[in-house]
Amino acid sequence: MKEMYPKRGRVILHVDMNSFYASVEMAYDPTLKGKPLAIAGNVEERRGIIVTCSYEARKFGVKTTMPLWEAKKLCPKLLVMKPNFDRYRAASVGMFEILRQYSKLVEPVSIDEGYVDITDSYEFGTPLEIAESIQKRILEQLDLPCSIGVAPNKFLAKMASDMKKPMGITVLRKRDVPKVLWPLDVVEMHGVGKKTAEKLRGIGIKTIQDLAESNEIQVKALIGINGLRLKERANGMDRRLVDPDAVSDFKSVGNSTTLPRDVYNQQELIRVLEQLAIKVSARLKGKRVLATTVSVTIRYKDRKTVTRSKKLQNPISTKEEIHLVATQLFKDHWNGNAVRLLGITGTDLVEQDQAVKQLDLFSFEKDAKKEPLLDALSKLKEKYGSNIIENANKRVNQSFNIGTDTSFNKDFLQSKKDGL
Repeated sequence: MKEMYPKRGRVILHVDMNSFYASVEMAYDPTLKGKPLAIAGNVEERRGIIVTCSYEARKFGVKTTMPLWEAKKLCPKLLVMKPNFDRYRAASVGMFEILRQYSKLVEPVSIDEGYVDITDSYEFGTPLEIAESIQKRILEQLDLPCSIGVAPNKFLAKMASDMKKPMGITVLRKRDVPKVLWPLDVVEMHGVGKKTAEKLRGIGIKTIQDLAESNEIQVKALIGINGLRLKERANGMDRRLVDPDAVSDFKSVGNSTTLPRDVYNQQELIRVLEQLAIKVSARLKGKRVLATTVSVTIRYKDRKTVTRSKKLQNPISTKEEIHLVATQLFKDHWNGNAVRLLGITGTDLVEQDQAVKQLDLFSFEKDAKKEPLLDALSKLKEKYGSNIIENANKRVNQSFNIGTDTSFNKDFLQSKKDGL
């Protein structure tokens, strides 16, 4: 079987769950199968949008991010459910457990997709047989459909998995790029959003082939160093490895909320900031990091948005500290008009174990009282190892390998990592 694998290079799968939230609900309640189903956030409020929907709903034109009222207009018989994130996390954990039975090199990307490097997994069969086996097991054990891309690198695997949905398996080799990818509109390329596509069209780059054959200097001048990466990808090149530890590679932690109505009252807005600070604090502690910069985002009823940040002398993670900084930023930069959305983000993150606190006149006395305890902990760690005493939150969450936040990012993916 080993001869079926390349002597040089990698074999990478991209496993992408199909209509994940809706599919999980159908697996949980089979009576929903075959019906137009949508999962929507804040169903009762104006900000209700479609998070995902079944393929039956998509036939009517219902799409992700579409306002709920518009979706119901297109599909009057649309069934609408609120998200059940605990249920989705459990299904996600089950899916990644199956993937890890084929390879140790599994990199979660989000709650419903991940990369698997199967270069050394020839004992399980050919690459295509492994893909078929994974797809079959996920369907039989979890009652969930998925599409899989098989390719020599992550970019091509991702592009391949999008080509046949639902329940598709697509092999995309580098030699297939000119025929399969180049004719596509550049906006269909993974990594190119609508705004980037508009910029590229401004210099005559309309297709993936145009990008592949573009002038490097011109593309870099237009969209920076990322332009060179995109040009490489358009030519089928991607040197990124599948990294199981990439799930913990994050740069910021934030939460935002769209208010159910436009709010003018300052005290009410500050209370919203308090709730956001609690969420951000919980996520920072769950990741065992502290923020050295805090940002506040304010969106007004006319949709004008401002974001202001403050660099801190000492890293913070408690809800009280975050709320204090965020409130001051808000007061300094709020223009008094009605607010539609508020957000708090912690950036420039440092790990708890590596954070060095710069004691000042106000914190010295409080920290000094903790010195005997810290000294005792230090001696225990020195004698028995750094893991002898762990944060209780980390210990509990590692037992379950799932998170509790509802963000659409890697917070879902803390299998064998720090949970929330």
